[in-house]
Amino acid sequence: MTDSARWKATVYVGGLSPVVTTSLVHDAFIPFGEIVDVQVPKSDAPNSTDPHRGFAYVEYEDVADAKEAIDNMDQSEFFGRILKVSQAKAPKSADEGLGSKKAIWEQEGWLAKHAAEGKEEGLDDQAGPMEVSGPDPMQGLEGLDVAGPKPE
Repeated sequence: MTDSARWKATVYVGGLSPVVTTSLVHDAFIPFGEIVDVQVPKSDAPNSTDPHRGFAYVEYEDVADAKEAIDNMDQSEFFGRILKVSQAKAPKSADEGLGSKKAIWEQEGWLAKHAAEGKEEGLDDQAGPMEVSGPDPMQGLEGLDVAGPKPE
C-alpha cells in the first residue's frame, strides 16, 4: 500500500482520556473493520504524568472502514470524554514550511514560484532594477525641502 493510500485509511482520534490504552482504542474501533495498526503517541515532556498525548492513530486495511469509523465514532463519548475522529493528515516534510531547517528561498518550490514574479515586477537577475515605464514618482514634490509653514 502506498503512503497516500495508508493515510487515507488512517483515522485520527483526538480527546482521549489519560486512562485510555492502545488496547482500549483497538477494542473500540475494531467493529468497523480490520485494523492494521494503532498508535498512541507517548508524551514528549520529561516530567509529564500523562501516559500519552491525548490522541491516537488507527490504521485500517480499507479506506471504507476508516470512513465508517469516522461516521460512527466522531463526537461519541469514550471514558468520559467526547472524541474528535477524522481522517488523518499526512505529516509535513521537515524540509518544507514553517518548521523547516532550510531558508524559505532555498526551497525549490518557493524559488520557482517567486523567480517568475520578480521578473514581472521589473527586477533583473543581474545588477539591479530594470527600467520601468510610468509616471515619475518624484513629480509633485517640488518645494517640500523647505522647512516651516508655506509662505502665503
